[in-house]
Amino acid sequence: MTNLPYFHVDAFADRPFTGNQAAVMPLETWLEDAVLQAIGEENNFAETAFYLPDGSGDADYELRWFTPSVEIALCGHATLASGHIILSQSPDRQQVTFQTRKAGILTVMRDGDGYALDLPAYAPAPKDMPEIVALVGGSPVETQFHEGRYHVLRYNHADDVLALKPDLKALAALGNAQFICTAPGTDTDVLSRVFVPGGGVDEDSVTGSAHAVLTPYWAGQLGRDRFTAYQASQRGGYVDCRLDGDRAWLGGKCVTVVEGTFRL
Repeated sequence: MTNLPYFHVDAFADRPFTGNQAAVMPLETWLEDAVLQAIGEENNFAETAFYLPDGSGDADYELRWFTPSVEIALCGHATLASGHIILSQSPDRQQVTFQTRKAGILTVMRDGDGYALDLPAYAPAPKDMPEIVALVGGSPVETQFHEGRYHVLRYNHADDVLALKPDLKALAALGNAQFICTAPGTDTDVLSRVFVPGGGVDEDSVTGSAHAVLTPYWAGQLGRDRFTAYQASQRGGYVDCRLDGDRAWLGGKCVTVVEGTFRL
């Protein structure tokens, strides 16, 4: 039996039971992909993050993410959670970098009593998607798309987004894609809900990668490079967003709720 370190972190959260849950598991060497996927299914969170020291010298660690059903190209909240674990164990350290397989090098740095997460900014472009609108519901005033399979549906009012009851089974049949529903916020500049049923997550709690798309979109809509956002899932979570060229910086806090051993 192999014992692996295990952390359960609530990311984009200032207290337990809010934000988005992630399992974080440091490794010494990569396990077989099938084993990593099985662990992701066993944990049954939106994401399980695995990291180990990066031997290339380009970053501090290599990082991969698994939902209960697939490995994904980019995950924000589990990257933030991984940075939180590393920086919590090294109080004098100010930042950590991660080499990823499809999203380049990502950075988590200390920012006040929280963290700032550096992701690529995925600017969407206008696209008609009547079939998807019919499955998601409501009457969006604009639809946009990014080639990473991010679908953005912009509504007039926060209440329009809160009232959505999408056909999750039909959306899941379209594969591992994100459906990002957004509107101006009430107590924040922006509000959103994010559905990823084809990736094994019907409605995600707080989605960093979705805000990598929302950051350039709403920066253009609002005419400024900083804004506040709230993802209105059952758990809910707040994200501070800043556009810096082709990078999206997301601010938030993390809470470690479980630390233990995963027996394999």
